[in-house]
Amino acid sequence: YNRVWIPDNEEVWQSAEITKNYKAGDRFLHVQLEDGTELNCPVDPAALPPLRNPDILVGENDLTALSYLHEPAVLHNLKVRFEESKLIYTYSGIILVAINPYKQLPIYGDAIIHAYSGQNMGDMDPHIFAVAEEAYKQMARNNKNQSIIVSGESGAGKTVSARYTMRYFATVSRSSSNAHVEDKVLASNPITEAVGNAKTTRNDNSSRFGKYTEISFDQHYQIIGANMRTYLLEKSRVVFQSENERNYHIFYQLCASAMQPEFKHLKLGSAEEFNYTRMGGSTVIEGVDDRANMVETQKTFALLGLEGDFQMDVFKMLAAILQLGNVEITAVGDERSSISLEDKHLNIFCELLDLNCDKMAQWLCHRKIITTSETVIKPMTRAQALNARDALAKKIYSHLFDFIVERINQALQFPGKQHTFIGVLDIYGFETFDVNSFEQFCINYANEKLQQQFNLHVFKLEQEEYMKEDIPWTLIDFYDNQPVIDLIEAKMGILELLDEECLLPHGTDENWLQKLYNNFVNKNTLFEKPRMSNTSFIIRHFADKVEYKCEGFLEKNRDTVHEVLIEILKESKFHLCANFFQDNPVSVSPFGSTLNIKSARPVLKSPNKQLRMTVGSKFRSSLSLLMVTLNATTPHYVRCIKPNDEKLPFEFDSKRVTQQLRACGVLETIRISAQSYPSRWTYIEFFSRYSILMTQQELSVNDKKQICKTVLQRLIQDHNQYQFGRTKIFFRAGQVAYLEKLRSDKLRHACIMIQKSVRGWLQRKKFLHVKRAAIIIQQYFRGQRTVRQAITARTLKQTWAAIIIQKYCRGYLVRRLCQLIHVAAVTIQAYTRGFLARKKYRKV
Repeated sequence: YNRVWIPDNEEVWQSAEITKNYKAGDRFLHVQLEDGTELNCPVDPAALPPLRNPDILVGENDLTALSYLHEPAVLHNLKVRFEESKLIYTYSGIILVAINPYKQLPIYGDAIIHAYSGQNMGDMDPHIFAVAEEAYKQMARNNKNQSIIVSGESGAGKTVSARYTMRYFATVSRSSSNAHVEDKVLASNPITEAVGNAKTTRNDNSSRFGKYTEISFDQHYQIIGANMRTYLLEKSRVVFQSENERNYHIFYQLCASAMQPEFKHLKLGSAEEFNYTRMGGSTVIEGVDDRANMVETQKTFALLGLEGDFQMDVFKMLAAILQLGNVEITAVGDERSSISLEDKHLNIFCELLDLNCDKMAQWLCHRKIITTSETVIKPMTRAQALNARDALAKKIYSHLFDFIVERINQALQFPGKQHTFIGVLDIYGFETFDVNSFEQFCINYANEKLQQQFNLHVFKLEQEEYMKEDIPWTLIDFYDNQPVIDLIEAKMGILELLDEECLLPHGTDENWLQKLYNNFVNKNTLFEKPRMSNTSFIIRHFADKVEYKCEGFLEKNRDTVHEVLIEILKESKFHLCANFFQDNPVSVSPFGSTLNIKSARPVLKSPNKQLRMTVGSKFRSSLSLLMVTLNATTPHYVRCIKPNDEKLPFEFDSKRVTQQLRACGVLETIRISAQSYPSRWTYIEFFSRYSILMTQQELSVNDKKQICKTVLQRLIQDHNQYQFGRTKIFFRAGQVAYLEKLRSDKLRHACIMIQKSVRGWLQRKKFLHVKRAAIIIQQYFRGQRTVRQAITARTLKQTWAAIIIQKYCRGYLVRRLCQLIHVAAVTIQAYTRGFLARKKYRKV
């Protein structure tokens, strides 16, 4: 096999054929591309171009079945399946790689669900339902909790994949009761998507929070309820959206329904009228009807038992947030600001939440500073007042989000005892933008933790496979990202230094960044200072280097609202608002919903109460709880891939896909597999595939396992290239390709023999056909000649007499006819002439 992959700027990797033998020491490899272009490709003797797999293996539904396991082979296999075969799912060992087709496909109906139900994972084509069935089957077989971890970039299809897994469980485990628990579990999705999803430049329905949904099963493995935890809600989106982005869907659904009679008292208008919804300049999503979606949201609320009063309370809070965003704050000099008591939006805001308008107008523009000796009221500048207003809006929405998720959890509670559960984690993937802030830092930190859990699990499965097959285990070196995690969360790490700076009265982003430079620059290889910037820092994550801009880290980590504003909200007579800000509100998880789940271990607690209140500390604790939960379950992985940035159906951008494959751990799995014995065939599969290479003497043995061992020892002389397990044969990289070459050579020789025999038979058949035709033609002409010679003179006379008789008969008949016509013509003429003569006579 003389085909290789060479690097390419456009396609990442390009296929080429070697045209000249390579010798050790050569600086160039002579290759020819598929379009006929010849190149001299510079090569490093220590890193020769990767070999291309034989055609028989291209399009495999499991990437680990490839003989040559490397990045270009994985990329090409996915591209062939996606572009040519229109297949969006591919296995990579224990991972399901799901590529977003940007098109509705008819592969998710109930008939498909029932087709996958009860099937083993490898029996049918890769599918999200196959992963769900495997998790369900393992739960039922081993009585062990399961987790399905869905991750990927924004727009890769995580939310849809998580939704389909939940639908699968609801369908295959439907109980006979009339409680409609499965329908309630599915109904939670539209609600959380309405309040937690938004349009971004990358995705029209982007989840702006992480979600772990535990679906509870009874002893008969039927759904009895569910519980939801949420992580890191993007609160900043409530008050700010970039160009061509939208706020959360629920705001636009509410504005689209503003003219409906039941919403008139909210005093809303179109989305273009409110600062918080028009900021991105894109209030409409093509093909989405916000009014119809509002009806659907109300239906799902009702299905969960959250009827009219609850819904109207929620909509009041949402309308109040929109009105708050329109409150006009004017500057009074350089150091003060004010709000008019006649401000329409302020009055509507206070009316909706039943607040004191005078107090709210005053304390949005002032703050109270309490010292040991006195209390000082200090006016705020317009910029500070706007920040206070936006902080209040974010706080209200955050509590509202918590409250909605809490009520969903209450609706999904169950009276019986949970026997087992399957958790579905829909969480943001590794992110990097032109400007990366605190949110991206937390997201990438979460992905580091998930990647570590994934690596350890893959390593553990690999080890278990070898032990189960009695194969000698050799330690595999795999990427451990613990140093990156330590950089972020260890003592005196980035998060602890951030929390420390947040405690200081005059702490700033710049001071915190300087501490990072002092502690880590030239001391930790994973931390870098940008050459051209003193306001950023770089972390070498497992997926890529990311530069973070320090501006806003402290403010977002503190996540504070002025205490006086909270006191005003506590005094509200609107019960929902007052309850949100009580001293002992309902317990909620960091960045999200109520936690009603009992953990096997306590949540990590910081010794300092103030530190425990920062966003970073909360997120670290909730992430630790998530890791504890995942490690106590059997995980299944779904890696969603975004094939292009233009959302074009079945268009494959190799550069973008490669970035995501490197970031989501698929290539790391491939690398771990490739270090040992990546190709694994059962004895039956090997016998079926390579029986053509076996001799009659070898086939005479009844034991197929022994036949496989005998023929393999004959074909591959180096016994280190394979190992015999209890049920499988383990091959080193490249050995299956070598066996495929032997098999194709044998088939080629057999094909030539068959072609030779068939062509000879066809030529003989053609010759006999021509011979028969020639004999028939000869018989015909010889017969004609004999007939002509046998005619006698009498026959000729009779023929001549017949012709004479025919001549006279024909002449007689023609004359007779002519005479009749003549008589008729004369008669007609006579009558005509008489008529004309009489007519002339009368005239004269």
